[in-house]
Amino acid sequence: MQTAALGASLAALGGIRRAAAEEASHPRFRFVFVNHVTTNPFFTATQYGIRDAAALVGADTQWTGSQNSIAAEMIGAINAAIAAKASAIAVSLVDPHAFNDPVERALAAGIPVFAYNADVPPGSGNKRLAYIGQDLFKAGQLMGQRILELVPGGRVALMIATPGQLNIQPRIDGARDVLDKSGRSYQIDIVATGATVNEELSKVKAYYLGHQDVKGLFSVDGGTTQSVAETMEQYGLAAKGVHGGGFDLLPRTLSLIQGGHLDFTIDQQPYLQGYYTVMEMHNYLMSGGLVGPADINTGLKFVTRANVAPYLATKSRFEGSSSEAQFIPRSGPIQS
Repeated sequence: MQTAALGASLAALGGIRRAAAEEASHPRFRFVFVNHVTTNPFFTATQYGIRDAAALVGADTQWTGSQNSIAAEMIGAINAAIAAKASAIAVSLVDPHAFNDPVERALAAGIPVFAYNADVPPGSGNKRLAYIGQDLFKAGQLMGQRILELVPGGRVALMIATPGQLNIQPRIDGARDVLDKSGRSYQIDIVATGATVNEELSKVKAYYLGHQDVKGLFSVDGGTTQSVAETMEQYGLAAKGVHGGGFDLLPRTLSLIQGGHLDFTIDQQPYLQGYYTVMEMHNYLMSGGLVGPADINTGLKFVTRANVAPYLATKSRFEGSSSEAQFIPRSGPIQS
């Protein structure tokens, strides 16, 4: 009797599992991510997030775009995704207007489009469905608040790799907003550093050597932040009372924070920018548009000497420094 009852129970359980699997079945979606700097190590964690979410929902993904933030190349990637009938497209919207027409073409073809990492300003006319990424202006304001704590007044440099680019310009605008409204006596220098690490380091060093009265060096992008940290180390600026900080989790930046050369960097949690975007795409398609779309702020964390140790000790996919991390081919599928 017990054996028969157990057999009946197992059969019933098997039926429930089969019914659940049938109910949850769906076409194997293909999500295309169009990026502005496809080989930048910052996005290693983002690609891990894409990969992990895609594995959960049973989707295929593609990582494509431009290596050097060339809008025409990104638009070509969007057009290719439309022609290949992608299930959904995610784009880093680094230009306020360049992507309006291709996004509209995708939507007209029935392909939902989401922005991630960088978004257009209000009133741009872009019809993307939602933005998943850091609130960039707010992040800049929070950096500005930290600058107020570190530097009471005097000359401050705000450094940016490529002025006007929408994944970083709002940060510098937010920081300046806080400093300008503080009522303190700041001399603010806006310094463009360039798109490559070598150029950035050269520009940061040249700026410091020409402005040795500076009280703070602060950057809104990862490459320049590393260059600020290296410049502060080379010239012993922390010991001279100069403060510095910036964004992102490049290993060299983290090690120089641990060494006391840089006050902070800001973790914008790039893993979540990939993971949440895949989940929004999947849920939107599965529900026929009833679930979402919704903007998601992936937030920020200040990384300082007090909490940097786990970032250096743990080689994890979540912050992108895994020893297993490799660049995914520019136009190839991400294997889930």
